[in-house]
Amino acid sequence: MEPKSWNDYPSEQMNALVSRRCLHTANLTIAQITLSKGAIVPLHDHANEQVTSVISGLLLFRMDGREILVKAGEMLAIPSGVPHLVEALEDSIAVDVFAPRREDWIRGDDSYLRR
Repeated sequence: MEPKSWNDYPSEQMNALVSRRCLHTANLTIAQITLSKGAIVPLHDHANEQVTSVISGLLLFRMDGREILVKAGEMLAIPSGVPHLVEALEDSIAVDVFAPRREDWIRGDDSYLRR
């Protein structure tokens, strides 16, 4: 495999304020998520472990009855099955890594992101 740029992957507009670029391998999904200020990823959960690395901006995660601010340069691990909601407090770019890979995204079964 040759080195790739995020720009080598198509940007998928999920809703007016959220877009993503994804790479799926046999065992994981990595996605670059772009969120405009005010974007909300509604409360959801999944069987996948998730690590979110904020590249720029500021994200507010709500999970386990807590509010967790994650700023540029920080990461947050989310265990499988934990319901969480995300709000972009600033224009933000994050890289999300999921294991195992997001079969629901591959199938297009991700309507919670398309609202």
